[in-house]
Amino acid sequence: MKAQIIGMKTLLTGMFLIAMTVQVFAQNTDIEQEIIDLSQEKWEWMADKNVDELAILFNDDARFVHMSGSWGKDRELEIIESGSIWYKNADVHQVVVETFGDTVILWNRITLEAEVRGSVVSNEFTVTEVYQNQEGNWSMLNLTFSSVRDTHSIEE
Repeated sequence: MKAQIIGMKTLLTGMFLIAMTVQVFAQNTDIEQEIIDLSQEKWEWMADKNVDELAILFNDDARFVHMSGSWGKDRELEIIESGSIWYKNADVHQVVVETFGDTVILWNRITLEAEVRGSVVSNEFTVTEVYQNQEGNWSMLNLTFSSVRDTHSIEE
């Protein structure tokens, strides 16, 4: 009888731990999908030059790293609004997402069609996006474009 009670407690504890693991995994999957969707929205806002939505998304202390330099939020919004860089279309080939508490890093492998100072260009990039959940809202802390010169994919 005592062995059955111990066995039952062990079984219930194991089931509880499995349920909690599944719940945590589901939460991470939901968060990852939320960030993937938010990143896609961001590309659309950039293409539409929707600086009002981007101003909400971009953290005040965010950094933006491009092939030609690095700058903060105000300069990035100015560049987008003026059309100095017009992000016409980001064709996303691959996405990898990692969650670290309230911070999420997303890596995109993209082909970006943009108009830069009047010339249409197409470049392949690995784009790193860093988001942090601040008071229930996602805030972009960093957006970095890394030029891609080969056909290797992003490794998970």
